[in-house]
Amino acid sequence: MRKGARTKQMIIEKASGLLNTQGYLATSITDIMKNTGMEKGGIYNHFKSKQELSLDAFSFSIETMATTFEEAIRNKNTSIEKLNALLEVFLLLAEGKPIPGGCPILNAAIEADDAHPALRDETIKAMNGLYSLILGIIRNGIRNGEIISTIDSETFTTIFISTIEGSLMMTKLYNDTTYINRSIGFLKDYLSKFVTRESN
Repeated sequence: MRKGARTKQMIIEKASGLLNTQGYLATSITDIMKNTGMEKGGIYNHFKSKQELSLDAFSFSIETMATTFEEAIRNKNTSIEKLNALLEVFLLLAEGKPIPGGCPILNAAIEADDAHPALRDETIKAMNGLYSLILGIIRNGIRNGEIISTIDSETFTTIFISTIEGSLMMTKLYNDTTYINRSIGFLKDYLSKFVTRESN
């Protein structure tokens, strides 16, 4: 990787945590300069605008989260094990790992409105990716006889994501992981008692 590409990647990586923590609209270019140690001209030598940098930083955060999800489920054998592993990743996100500031999808979704339509579009794509990942695991579980066939996979995916993201919001608001832990406990209990097929 050439020096210019390395510098651009460094800016993206450092800006991603800052933007995810402080907010995509609230974070100023001055904040990014302080965080990266770059001058304004140096930053704009790599990015046409703050919006372009923000979108690249968001994409980096989503890629990091996706990689963490993939690593978490790679060696899991059943759909239930995979879903539980994803829940553990969400707990890490609540603790600011591997991305400072929590879940980037949640944070961007709260901000993404008419003021930043491009970010909203990218957030929708990211949510679609998360939705597809969980939906695919559930449907595979049904096909493999690990999850009862009466479960509505679309509804369950919606409830799974809504529960965990809502508790992440409360955890961040109150700065208290009690909320994420309650949700994870509830979902794991649900999976074990009501979703997993009883062995004959």
